[in-house]
Formats: sequence, structure tokens, C-alpha cells
Amino acid sequence: MILTPIAKAIAEAAKAPATMEYPEHKESLTDNYRGIEKLDIETCISCGACARICPNQTITMVDTETSRGTKQMPQINLERCLFCALCEEVCPTKCLVLTKDYDFEKYDRREFVKRPEELK
Repeated sequence: MILTPIAKAIAEAAKAPATMEYPEHKESLTDNYRGIEKLDIETCISCGACARICPNQTITMVDTETSRGTKQMPQINLERCLFCALCEEVCPTKCLVLTKDYDFEKYDRREFVKRPEELK
């Protein structure tokens, strides 16, 4: 009677760990997974549609230096983002897309605010 729980405990201890060694091993993601946004600065026309459609007011338009001069580009606060993909749907040039990247561990909250240059 007392040997059964001990045998189960030994069997469980001998199993491989249930957690993965992140970042060496990343889990596989589904096709419809939405992660961090990516911006193509060269094709962005600075229309601001992404900032207007955002339900959580995550996107703000900021001045950015490009090869064609200073333009208004989207700055995204990932801390507030719902990953709803409305910004991706409304973008006329499809320069703002959601990737499968999910690397969200930061030491400072200010690192979640991504300038247009950082959204590559």
C-alpha cells in the first residue's frame, strides 16, 4: 500500500522536465498567431490610418528621418497592444504587418515603446 505512491513519485522524478529551455527551444506557433509588428519604412506613406483605427490608442505618429526626408511614422507601445491586427488590415500599402515574434521579456517598461526604426 505504501509502495504504490513511492513508485509513482520515482516514476515522475525520472521523467524529462515539462518546461522548454527558452530561448534555445521555442514552441511551434499556429498559422494565425499574431506577434510583434513589423514596419517597412520605405513603403509607409504616413497616412496615419493605423493610429486612427487602433482601439487601444497604442499607435502614435512620430517624426522619423527617412531617405526621402522627415515623415510621420507609427510608434507602437507593445505594452498596450491587443494584437487585434486592425492596423494591418487598414494599412493601404501593407507596410505594417504582425509577425510571429513573441520576445516580450524586458527589464524596463520603456523598452516596450518601439520607434519606427526599431520595428524592422
